[in-house]
Amino acid sequence: MTGGTRATRATHEALPPAMREAVDDFADHLARVRNRSAHTVRAYVADVVSLLDHAVRMGCSAPAELDLTVLRSWLARQRTVGAARTSLARRAAAARTFSAWAHRAGVLPTDVAAPLSSPRAHRDLPTVLRADQAAALVEAPDRRPSATRPAEATGPAAGTRTDAAARIVGPRHDDPTRPTDPTGHTATGPDPAGPDADGHRDDAATGATRQDGPAHPARPEDEPVRLRDRVLLELLYGTGVRVSEACGLDVADVDHGRRVIRVLGKGGRERSVPYGVPAQRAIDDWLRSGRPALAVPGSGEALLLGARGGRLNPTTARRIVAGYAESLGLPRVSPHGLRHSAATHLLEGGADLRAVQELLGHSSLGSTQIYTHVSVERLRAAYRQAHPRA
Repeated sequence: MTGGTRATRATHEALPPAMREAVDDFADHLARVRNRSAHTVRAYVADVVSLLDHAVRMGCSAPAELDLTVLRSWLARQRTVGAARTSLARRAAAARTFSAWAHRAGVLPTDVAAPLSSPRAHRDLPTVLRADQAAALVEAPDRRPSATRPAEATGPAAGTRTDAAARIVGPRHDDPTRPTDPTGHTATGPDPAGPDADGHRDDAATGATRQDGPAHPARPEDEPVRLRDRVLLELLYGTGVRVSEACGLDVADVDHGRRVIRVLGKGGRERSVPYGVPAQRAIDDWLRSGRPALAVPGSGEALLLGARGGRLNPTTARRIVAGYAESLGLPRVSPHGLRHSAATHLLEGGADLRAVQELLGHSSLGSTQIYTHVSVERLRAAYRQAHPRA
């Protein structure tokens, strides 16, 4: 077994040989056959190791000795120690997945977890920013320290276009401030193609002294980081992609002519996501003036780079988003919060639910429908606040 926490690895090593072998084969099945992400594999394996450890404590010595009583006892134990309903639901799902695989593989005589029920996970409505708050956050890297103010967001200035859907999907291909070529691509100068090398790695130390983070740089040497931060925020809100998807983009994944990015999502599913004119400007500026200043021989084709030249790490991206939000006095927000905000603003702007599902890369429409509840709740809140008969 590779990966996982130290405690999970130690528990795995203490399992009987037949159980260790079953865990390793299951992990291989998830990664190679079902093409699950490394994060998903680690989570499922940790749950199965916990289950088998509990089974050993109940007297089992091989996977074939698992039964429904053991499974229910394991979940009850998890609940006793304070596991949340969402955690219990996920662990029950991991047990069912393992049991189904083990039965097909001949490790279990029957699919013992098929009748296993789990508590329905309570789905909290996601916290979303208002459209003006999201715009302030996305534009924060362009502000200098003296110009930064807590975001009170009292409403749009007269004559300001504030349609959030326009920022996200960019329905207009005209830009009065920049010339365009016949394809509609903003003319920005050189071809922004990056170096032709492979480089799917996290930001690696090279001795550079630049720092990542929302410092509102005033020094010329910090300009590339500011341009990178602007691209990151524009992509997260303007396309609604996951932070891992944004950090995984390569230069070649940007189709400037059609103004779409090619995203590799969960389960290896690929989709094309449109972006708007503000994001195009940010990408052009970054590729022309920012990325070349940060790139190192090991940067490869990564679109977003860390301050030391490696592929931007999702953890660093989360810190950047949180830092800018804090500097503006906004509610605490993460990259996933920007994704929630993008989806909600699209629906509020009249976008079709199926179209939003495709943009977000949801395999199930049920995952997208939660945003309809967000919009209804916001409408109810406005009604209660404003209507004299509320």
